[in-house]
Parts: sequence; structure tokens; C-alpha cells
Amino acid sequence: MVNYYSATLDAVFSALGDPTRRAILARLAHGASRVTELAAPHDMSLPAISKHLRVLETAGLVRKEKDGRVIRCSLEPGPLKDAADWIAHYQRFWDGRLDALADYIERLEE
Repeated sequence: MVNYYSATLDAVFSALGDPTRRAILARLAHGASRVTELAAPHDMSLPAISKHLRVLETAGLVRKEKDGRVIRCSLEPGPLKDAADWIAHYQRFWDGRLDALADYIERLEE
């Protein structure tokens, strides 16, 4: 379970590390789109966009459906929630540490 979770997080954070992939996910958050629609705002070839989509699909962030010659992509938000939960764990840690520091500074000032 831990290895699966770690591998999933690694894939998600790796996928999110690229601005083109983040832009694709932002577009898909508004609804499913064809690959050509996803490629339109980017100055790159369809094969390059397809590589980005493959990375997103491998990370579980995108689902592709083929209807004849048209490929539609949709957002799969589950792995994003896993990443957000992982970050939230460390946010609670840092919030606690910063609260302790604030208390310490208050005591010094008194």
C-alpha cells in the first residue's frame, strides 16, 4: 500500500511539474475536450501534446475515450486529492511549528 501510494504521488507530482500539463489539467477542469482542442493554445505539435497526455494518463489524472477518430480527454481528480491530502499533512505540521514559534516570540516580548 505504501509503495503504491508513493509511486502514485511521484507520478502526480512529476506530471504537475510541467506548465503545459498544468494548463491541460486547468482546461479539463472545465469539461472534457478533444485532443485538438487541448493542443490549440500551445505552440507544439499534436504528437508533443499526446506525450503530455500520456504522462497525465499514466499519473491517473486524465482519462481518454476514443469515438471513431476523435479522442476525448477528461479530468480524473482523484490523484489530485491524494496529492492535496499529502500536502495538507505537512501544512498542519508547519502550522503547528509556526504557532509554537509565535508563542515563543510572545513570551520573549513579555
